[in-house]
Amino acid sequence: MKRLIVHHGSPLRGAVPVGGSKNAALPILAATLLCEEPCIIGNLPVIRDVERMLTILIHMGCTVERIDRATYRIDSREAVVPATPDKLTQDLRASSYLLGAGLGRFGEGRIGKIGGCDFGGRPIDQHIKAFAALGGSVCLSEEEITVCAPALIGARVDFDTVSVGATVNAMLAAVRAKGETVLFHAASEPHIVDLARFLNRCGADIRGAGTGVIRIRGVEHLHGCTYGIIPDMIEAGTYLLAAAATRGAVSARGIPPDQLRPLTEKLRQMGADVDCEENTVTVFAASPLRAVSVDTRPYPGFPTDLQPQMVAALAVSQGVGTVRENVWHKRFRYVEELHKMGASIRVFDNRATVVGGSLTGTSLNVPDLRAGAALLIAACAAEGESVLFGIEPIMRGYEDILYKMQSLGADIREEE
Repeated sequence: MKRLIVHHGSPLRGAVPVGGSKNAALPILAATLLCEEPCIIGNLPVIRDVERMLTILIHMGCTVERIDRATYRIDSREAVVPATPDKLTQDLRASSYLLGAGLGRFGEGRIGKIGGCDFGGRPIDQHIKAFAALGGSVCLSEEEITVCAPALIGARVDFDTVSVGATVNAMLAAVRAKGETVLFHAASEPHIVDLARFLNRCGADIRGAGTGVIRIRGVEHLHGCTYGIIPDMIEAGTYLLAAAATRGAVSARGIPPDQLRPLTEKLRQMGADVDCEENTVTVFAASPLRAVSVDTRPYPGFPTDLQPQMVAALAVSQGVGTVRENVWHKRFRYVEELHKMGASIRVFDNRATVVGGSLTGTSLNVPDLRAGAALLIAACAAEGESVLFGIEPIMRGYEDILYKMQSLGADIREEE
């Protein structure tokens, strides 16, 4: 088992390149199953989640060739739809996308248990609603999830709530269905737009991605293409919040500023200076920051995947801040770890009240991906030494995070 040793150091300073978006890469990799020609996918983040998805595609019969560090050629012409072993899906929430892709390609999708970070259950009722509207039926058991349809027919899908996963699966299933499918109350995140752009590049007819209404006119065939994944706004936001927490100055390079507006607006309210150029966002936080109130919302609201990192920054700010979690109500489990560092945080239902102060290094256990990033930020801002155990989730979702943090001046090392 590996752990991270972090010592309090000087404020983080410098620039980091932003890697490809994890949340865009995984659905696009699943979407290559729909293509009848090879695809070359570039700017893939070099993370374990991508490795797992590529392994699943190989298990399904795809030919996967590595071209360079972040680029792969994927040929799905010989793919089949076997039951995917639990060991490949239990740690990967995005394995659920193989249901929509399988339904669109084979008329059947079948996977083992869905994994990912545990925020108290991951209902798939909206996924099932979309599949049923298109003519599919779902069978749930303790061992696997199966969806099948004799034929997919375009339909109107009215989601009860905004769901990124359900929107992705509906798009994957509908892109080769007969007729038109209209998704109402659809997710509008940048990675939804990126998926639609990739599918359209392959011959699909998708309009409205990035809005609450997506129209998909089914096509019979999808060809291959060469495509580059968009940059990861959550990775960029994590390093900018690390700058805020350590009173440093960090530039995230290769990210459109518009994607980070919900975060940069809050950082400005906290007293940080924010400079936005064409594809670079820089945060300067020389003075102690002020507490603010944050409500997580589906895009374009404040992203839930930056909520733990924001709480870590608030824990070393001045005043009393509040964070209301409106997406994953059980996402505050990491607060127990911040308490070990001396943080004053009270959680009631889906709301955390954070009284800013100072933190002291100690031993910490990483409960999930974004919480791990938050604990790493807190450790960099805390006095003394911190030891982070169970760091696998951090490595699962952040490309070269140790190297990038060290390049900014963080005193951090990994050891067995």
